[in-house]
Amino acid sequence: MRNLPIWFQRVEAALLFVAMTALYLILHGNTWLFVLLFFSFDLSILGYLAGPRVGAVVYNIFHSFTLPLLCAALGLLSNQLVWLDSLAMIWLAHIGFDRMLGFGLKYPDRFGHTHLSTK
Repeated sequence: MRNLPIWFQRVEAALLFVAMTALYLILHGNTWLFVLLFFSFDLSILGYLAGPRVGAVVYNIFHSFTLPLLCAALGLLSNQLVWLDSLAMIWLAHIGFDRMLGFGLKYPDRFGHTHLSTK
Protein backbone atom coordinates (compact mmCIF):
# COMPACT_ATOMS: atom_id res chain seq x y z
CA MET A 1 0.00 0.00 0.00
CA ARG A 2 2.91 2.30 0.71
CA ASN A 3 3.90 2.34 -2.99
CA LEU A 4 0.38 3.00 -4.28
CA PRO A 5 0.95 6.72 -5.03
CA ILE A 6 4.09 5.84 -6.99
CA TRP A 7 2.18 3.34 -9.10
CA PHE A 8 -0.51 5.94 -9.78
CA GLN A 9 2.17 8.37 -10.94
CA ARG A 10 3.72 5.73 -13.19
CA VAL A 11 0.34 4.89 -14.76
CA GLU A 12 -0.32 8.60 -15.33
CA ALA A 13 3.10 8.89 -16.92
CA ALA A 14 2.35 5.97 -19.24
CA LEU A 15 -0.89 7.65 -20.29
CA LEU A 16 0.99 10.91 -20.94
CA PHE A 17 3.53 9.05 -23.08
CA VAL A 18 0.82 7.31 -25.13
CA ALA A 19 -1.32 10.46 -25.48
CA MET A 20 1.53 12.74 -26.61
CA THR A 21 2.93 10.14 -29.00
CA ALA A 22 -0.51 9.48 -30.50
CA LEU A 23 -1.29 13.20 -30.81
CA TYR A 24 2.04 13.86 -32.50
CA LEU A 25 1.42 11.05 -35.01
CA ILE A 26 -2.23 12.03 -35.59
CA LEU A 27 -1.06 15.55 -36.41
CA HIS A 28 1.34 14.02 -38.97
CA GLY A 29 4.54 14.84 -37.14
CA ASN A 30 7.83 13.66 -38.61
CA THR A 31 8.61 10.21 -37.19
CA TRP A 32 12.38 10.58 -37.56
CA LEU A 33 12.31 13.91 -35.76
CA PHE A 34 10.29 12.31 -32.98
CA VAL A 35 12.85 9.53 -32.51
CA LEU A 36 15.81 11.91 -32.68
CA LEU A 37 14.42 14.47 -30.22
CA PHE A 38 12.81 11.86 -27.96
CA PHE A 39 16.19 10.63 -26.77
CA SER A 40 18.00 13.98 -26.93
CA PHE A 41 16.58 15.11 -23.58
CA ASP A 42 18.63 12.41 -21.87
CA LEU A 43 21.75 14.37 -22.75
CA SER A 44 20.91 16.35 -19.61
CA ILE A 45 22.52 13.47 -17.72
CA LEU A 46 25.84 15.03 -18.73
CA GLY A 47 25.26 17.52 -15.92
CA TYR A 48 26.35 14.74 -13.58
CA LEU A 49 29.90 15.23 -14.86
CA ALA A 50 29.91 18.34 -12.65
CA GLY A 51 28.71 16.37 -9.63
CA PRO A 52 25.42 15.02 -8.28
CA ARG A 53 24.02 18.38 -7.16
CA VAL A 54 24.54 20.09 -10.53
CA GLY A 55 23.51 16.92 -12.33
CA ALA A 56 20.22 16.74 -10.44
CA VAL A 57 19.40 20.38 -11.19
CA VAL A 58 20.19 20.06 -14.92
CA TYR A 59 18.37 16.73 -15.21
CA ASN A 60 15.31 18.08 -13.35
CA ILE A 61 15.14 21.20 -15.53
CA PHE A 62 14.85 19.01 -18.62
CA HIS A 63 12.54 16.45 -17.00
CA SER A 64 9.94 18.65 -15.34
CA PHE A 65 6.77 19.77 -17.11
CA THR A 66 7.52 23.49 -16.96
CA LEU A 67 9.59 24.03 -20.12
CA PRO A 68 7.59 21.77 -22.46
CA LEU A 69 4.32 23.34 -21.26
CA LEU A 70 5.77 26.80 -21.92
CA CYS A 71 6.72 25.62 -25.42
CA ALA A 72 3.19 24.33 -25.96
CA ALA A 73 1.66 27.60 -24.74
CA LEU A 74 3.91 29.69 -26.99
CA GLY A 75 3.15 27.41 -29.90
CA LEU A 76 -0.60 27.65 -29.33
CA LEU A 77 -0.48 31.43 -28.98
CA SER A 78 1.39 31.88 -32.25
CA ASN A 79 0.27 30.29 -35.52
CA GLN A 80 3.79 30.71 -36.83
CA LEU A 81 5.48 28.62 -34.13
CA VAL A 82 4.04 25.17 -34.91
CA TRP A 83 7.44 23.60 -34.31
CA LEU A 84 7.16 24.54 -30.62
CA ASP A 85 4.03 22.43 -30.28
CA SER A 86 5.82 19.51 -31.90
CA LEU A 87 8.76 19.95 -29.55
CA ALA A 88 6.41 20.12 -26.57
CA MET A 89 4.62 16.90 -27.55
CA ILE A 90 7.90 15.02 -28.01
CA TRP A 91 9.30 16.43 -24.77
CA LEU A 92 6.18 15.51 -22.77
CA ALA A 93 6.18 12.04 -24.32
CA HIS A 94 9.79 11.62 -23.20
CA ILE A 95 9.03 12.73 -19.65
CA GLY A 96 6.06 10.36 -19.54
CA PHE A 97 8.20 7.49 -20.83
CA ASP A 98 10.95 8.11 -18.29
CA ARG A 99 8.55 8.37 -15.37
CA MET A 100 6.63 5.32 -16.55
CA LEU A 101 9.91 3.40 -16.24
CA GLY A 102 10.54 4.86 -12.78
CA PHE A 103 13.09 7.54 -13.69
CA GLY A 104 11.72 10.43 -11.70
CA LEU A 105 13.01 13.82 -10.70
CA LYS A 106 16.38 13.51 -8.98
CA TYR A 107 17.48 14.35 -5.47
CA PRO A 108 20.96 15.90 -5.22
CA ASP A 109 22.59 13.03 -3.32
CA ARG A 110 22.79 10.44 -6.12
CA PHE A 111 21.35 9.68 -9.55
CA GLY A 112 19.16 6.77 -8.47
CA HIS A 113 17.36 8.66 -5.69
CA THR A 114 14.18 10.01 -7.30
CA HIS A 115 10.71 11.13 -6.37
CA LEU A 116 9.48 7.80 -7.71
CA SER A 117 11.83 5.64 -5.66
CA THR A 118 10.75 4.13 -2.36
CA LYS A 119 14.16 4.66 -0.65
